[in-house]
Amino acid sequence: MRNQSADLMIALRNLTRNRRRSLTALAIIAIGVVSMVLAEGFIQWIFWAMREGTIKFQSGHIQVVRPDYFTKGVANPLAYLLPAGSAEVKTLESTPGVKLVASRLKVTGLVSHGETTLAFLAEGVDPAKEAELSKGGLAIVEGNNLSGDDASEVIMGRGLARNLGVSPGDTVTLLATTSGGGINAIETKVAGIFTSTNQAYDNAALRLPLSQAQSLLRVNGVHTWLVLLEETEQTDHFLNQFRDRFPEKKYHLEFVPWYARADFYNKTVALFTQQINVLRLIIGLIIVLSISNMLIMNIMERTGEIGTLLAIGLKRKKILQMFATEGVLLGLAGSAAGIAMGYALAEMISSIGIPMPPPPGMERGYTGEIRVTAGLLVSAFLIAFATTLLAGLFPAWKASRQQIVNALRHNI
Repeated sequence: MRNQSADLMIALRNLTRNRRRSLTALAIIAIGVVSMVLAEGFIQWIFWAMREGTIKFQSGHIQVVRPDYFTKGVANPLAYLLPAGSAEVKTLESTPGVKLVASRLKVTGLVSHGETTLAFLAEGVDPAKEAELSKGGLAIVEGNNLSGDDASEVIMGRGLARNLGVSPGDTVTLLATTSGGGINAIETKVAGIFTSTNQAYDNAALRLPLSQAQSLLRVNGVHTWLVLLEETEQTDHFLNQFRDRFPEKKYHLEFVPWYARADFYNKTVALFTQQINVLRLIIGLIIVLSISNMLIMNIMERTGEIGTLLAIGLKRKKILQMFATEGVLLGLAGSAAGIAMGYALAEMISSIGIPMPPPPGMERGYTGEIRVTAGLLVSAFLIAFATTLLAGLFPAWKASRQQIVNALRHNI
């Protein structure tokens, strides 16, 4: 222990010989870590926002449907209905860790107002549960949200309302094909107009209370039960638990996790992850080249000293260890400083917010943040430390392999 402490003190004193050069090296490492924390933290926030938006607005954490609904149900969706208020729903909702279970019924048809008739895509929903499920994904920009399950009203996407020429308070007629193959229509009032994260969806979508949707289609069931959990990270745990509790052959239920239907999210994560890996590589190369150059300059200035140490019997292994220790100290100090600075900057930026313009396919912008996790901080620290350690190996090896005679000539 005494020898190790002495080695650390010697390495620290050697680094302070040229303080400007050592501080420059520390700054390079710290800036690299800060860049990784901020860049990757912003990307992680995008992943988180997209994930939560997909879960709360589209699919919940787990979708419960009839087997083959997603593959064969497009042709005849009304043949794959679930019972609206079954015992299975109550069992799912009473499970510890489950926040709620919401039912949805998909409806397609025509909506008319005056002389204008357009096609629509609708969802029959439970207004009370959707207030929690769609929080953050759907924003009412005019009027009000659905007031209750018995209300004869709808809310429309902004694009559909604009094309139809309606505003809150207007009356529209919905026309759809019933389960028996006939035509049914209902008159209802426009309660509000909404925008979502998808402009194409807003151009064709509306929502109505579940009872009104069932009345329009003349059915008693629903297409999906959306299970919203307390924690997204527990999705696979509950998925396996539900599949074991409700075997498909016995209950005719299929449990589908949110990520299985989130194709756009999965492709976005794959693309951005590749970009982050490229950023890590670039920062790592900058650190390696900068630290290697600094340590090589130190070795050139101390060539005579190295020759003297070798001449008095110090082993080459000890010389290697001495210069490698300097690299370790630089890596630890620079990485720790970068983590502290990166975390502080991330918190400050997140408190202010990053105003972002509307991306393609969206009508409204958003305010971004930096999402810092323990895994992100550990990853940034290890990458910076490992690259600094790697950068110090070649100069340390080069110092230990010097010829004694040639090294001693630098003392003359």
